[in-house]
Amino acid sequence: MASWWQPGQLLFVGFEGTTVPPDLARLLGQGRIGGVILFARNIEGPAQLRGLVRALHEAAPPDVPLLVGIDQEGGRVQRLKAPWTVWPPMRALGRRDEPTTTAAVAEALARELSDLGIGLDFAPVVDVDTNPANPVIGDRSFAAEPARVARHAAAFVTAMQGAGVAACAKHFPGHGDTRSDSHLELPRLPHDLDRLREVELVPFAAAAKAGVASVMSAHVLFEALDRKRPATLSPPVMQLLRGELGYDGVVFSDDLEMKAVADHFTPEQRVRWSLEAGLDALLVCSKADLRDESLRLLEHLPDALVEPALRRVVALKQAYAPRHRDRVLGPAKPKAAPGLVADLFAAPEALRAPEPEVIVPPYPEHEELARRIREDR
Repeated sequence: MASWWQPGQLLFVGFEGTTVPPDLARLLGQGRIGGVILFARNIEGPAQLRGLVRALHEAAPPDVPLLVGIDQEGGRVQRLKAPWTVWPPMRALGRRDEPTTTAAVAEALARELSDLGIGLDFAPVVDVDTNPANPVIGDRSFAAEPARVARHAAAFVTAMQGAGVAACAKHFPGHGDTRSDSHLELPRLPHDLDRLREVELVPFAAAAKAGVASVMSAHVLFEALDRKRPATLSPPVMQLLRGELGYDGVVFSDDLEMKAVADHFTPEQRVRWSLEAGLDALLVCSKADLRDESLRLLEHLPDALVEPALRRVVALKQAYAPRHRDRVLGPAKPKAAPGLVADLFAAPEALRAPEPEVIVPPYPEHEELARRIREDR
C-alpha cells in the first residue's frame, strides 16, 4: 500500500505530450510523486484534457490521491484557452479596484478547474509591479501599489479556496522590481529589509492572513540578505516568510529547471538547499531526467529534513486532493466485507457510485464577466 509519507510526495512534476507517459504512470502508481502540473503543451481540447486528468487520477493510489495543478492566472499566463473562459490580466482587476469583482473571477476560475479535477491553481501573482521594465511580471500583477495588491490578493485567495481550489501566492519575496527574467538568468535586487517590509512583503502578509494554501518562491537573489543564494535556496530570505510572517503552509519552489538556478547550482544543491531554506514542494516542470534525479535525492535525504515538509504537503493534499479525485472518478468504492461479492457491477443499482457530472465549456456567465471587465477599463 502506498503511503502519504514517501519523500516523493514533495515532488510536483510536468511532462511532455497529451497522454500520461508510462514512466510517470509507474511513479504515480507507486505513490512516489505528490502532484502534476499541466501546461498548454498537454492540452488539445476539453474531451482530451478531461481524459488526461482522469488518467492521472486513476494512476495514483486511491489512498494517496494526486493533486493536479496548473498556471491559470488570466492574461498572458493561462493554460486553458477557448472554449474555456479567456480572462483579462489581473492588472485589469487592479485598475477597477473592486475586490468583489476579483473574488468573482477567482471563484469562476476555481469552478472551471474543479470541473476538470484540477485542485491547485498557481495563482495569484502578488508581486508588486514597481518596475515598468520588468520583462516577466508586468500586467500579471494587480498593481504597482502594495496596499492595492494586498486587497486583491486576499480577495482572490479567499474566493478561490472557498470554491474548493488551492491558491498559490507568488513569487516570494517579490519578483516585481527585477529587470530580468528568472527563466533565462538570475535576477539580482539590492533591497534591504526596510524596503521589503514596505513594499514586497505587504501582499504576502495579506495572502498569509487570508489563509493561502501555498506560496511560491522567487529565483531572485536579494543581495542585502544573501549574496550567494537566490530566495528559493536562502534560509535568511525564507525565514521572512516562516518567521516574520508566521506562515506555516506549503511553500513551492518555482521550476527548478529555470536558468536562474539551473545555471548556477547542481541538482543536489537545488533539492537539498530548497528544503534547508524552508521550502516544502519542488517543481520540475518538464525534464524526466531531472525529475528522476530529484526523486532519488529526496529519497536519500535525512528524515529530519524531509518530515516537516511532508507534514505540510500531506495537509495540503488531504484538504484538496480527494475531492478532485472524486470529482472525476466518483467517490472511492468501499471495500467488500469478507465473504461478500466485490464485483460492484453486479451490485444493485442503488449501491453503485454515481457517475461524476460532466461540465462542458464554454461557461456563458463567466464569459460575460470577463467581457464586462475588459470593456469597463
